[in-house]
Amino acid sequence: MSLFQKKNSHEMESLFKEYFPLLCLVSFGIVKDKDVAKDVVQDFFISYWQRRESVSITVSFRAYAIRAVKNLSLKSLEKAKKQKLILADLQVENYEDPKFGETVNEKGNVLALLDQLPESRRQIFISAILNGQSYAEIAKNQGISINTVKTQMKRAYAFLRQEGVQKVLHSLIWFSCFL
Repeated sequence: MSLFQKKNSHEMESLFKEYFPLLCLVSFGIVKDKDVAKDVVQDFFISYWQRRESVSITVSFRAYAIRAVKNLSLKSLEKAKKQKLILADLQVENYEDPKFGETVNEKGNVLALLDQLPESRRQIFISAILNGQSYAEIAKNQGISINTVKTQMKRAYAFLRQEGVQKVLHSLIWFSCFL
């Protein structure tokens, strides 16, 4: 490790030690969950470390960090809200864990339905649902606009609903937890 890298590493470590508790409090005030707040702050420091040479701070690091953590906390809440809406949309009543044979069969049904989607739509859907990527990440990775991602997701959901796969969607979510 060069002298320059050691200096940067030491500076980053001191910033982390000095501001981590404060930033966790800021995030906790928004997300109301200690673990999520810690994750948000850690994500901020990782992002800052990766972009440190291109970031131009016009105010103090403290003010920059607080604003960034607030924004990340709000994004975290939005993501959690979207996940809750998706689960609420599926409305599982009297749901029982599927038996092993049923899971394998339903998994095959899900894969068969996903194979019916156009290739780009299938890749977007898999990236969002199974890989947990945000629409912005998918758009960046595939070189398309966020609106295109939204449209493709909307069309994929419409197709799956049209095929009467409410039960299959439940299974998809259930077995995606184990992939």
